Amino acid sequence: MGELRLMKGNEAMAEAAIRAGMDAYFGYPITPQSEILEYLTREAYQRTECTVLQAESEVASINMVYGAAGAGARVWTSSSSPGISLMQEGISYIAGAELPCLLVNINRGGPGLGTIQPSQGDYFQSVKGGGHGDYRLIVLAPATVQEMSDFVLDGWELAEKYRNPVLILADGALGQMMEKVELREQLDRAAHSPPAWATTGKTKDRDHNVITSLFIKPEEMEQVNLRLQEKYRTIEANEVRVQEVNTDDADFAIVAYGLSARIGRKVMELLREEGMKVGLIRPITLWPYPYDAIAKVSERVKGFLTLELNAGQMVEDVRLAANGRCPVGHYGRMGGIIPSPEEVVEEVKKMYSKIQ
Repeated sequence: MGELRLMKGNEAMAEAAIRAGMDAYFGYPITPQSEILEYLTREAYQRTECTVLQAESEVASINMVYGAAGAGARVWTSSSSPGISLMQEGISYIAGAELPCLLVNINRGGPGLGTIQPSQGDYFQSVKGGGHGDYRLIVLAPATVQEMSDFVLDGWELAEKYRNPVLILADGALGQMMEKVELREQLDRAAHSPPAWATTGKTKDRDHNVITSLFIKPEEMEQVNLRLQEKYRTIEANEVRVQEVNTDDADFAIVAYGLSARIGRKVMELLREEGMKVGLIRPITLWPYPYDAIAKVSERVKGFLTLELNAGQMVEDVRLAANGRCPVGHYGRMGGIIPSPEEVVEEVKKMYSKIQ
């Protein structure tokens, strides 16, 4: 067993990054994720001599990530919704240049400046490509502080495996929540030396590398896009993560991710106590999305209800997966309000009564 600590979600991620052998972090403070930068400033350099820098803006920080990733560094940044929006151009450049890095969005309520309270309103931005062009991020959605910690190293390993940015999409409640965390052992930064493609300079033993997302000739740009789409198909075939609870005998299922999945599990338990056969599907990868798992369940249930902290975003992917085999409803709260299990129970009963 690793070291056990009681930690905030934000601080657990920062500690996990140090232990994962981070080389650099570039970011800018914004509530509710500022503890990540604060923790790293206090802890990281003193322990591993990595780089931690508060940039002058989110735009500056994502471009610093671009440069460090191009040099082969294990690098990351974090922000919250409006800050992630400012990073979208740089994220598209990084995806186009096929560079591995870790991105963290501790989602807050919007649109606009909104509120500092938790939300899941950034689903579309995260999984459909918030920047320009045909690109994809691998998106991991933790539901516990333990997963916020674990997904840091997992995210870097996926990023480096596929040379693709990975986004951990959480929310303000998980970032601020304190839970027991089992921390992994400290990794040696020297264990991940710069890869062969990195821009580390020309030497007598190797030619220089050029990393870019600029291809003026349309024929070249199309080939880049074709290569990217082939990579995305490989990721879709191999990296889907999903948790199913009580779906084998279910005749109705709740679909929820992150914090909402915790509420959804309690709703399922309350309804089963009343004799209703309700299951839960929790997508862990929001991209690649578990379409096949949801499609299989849709063949034997009478309906789905998606539970989200938004006006209805993931519900569109559930409807695509169900493909008309059963009705798909949505229940969400916005503005930073977290629904109680009891109000969701009533919503499930209401929908269930209509499809009997």
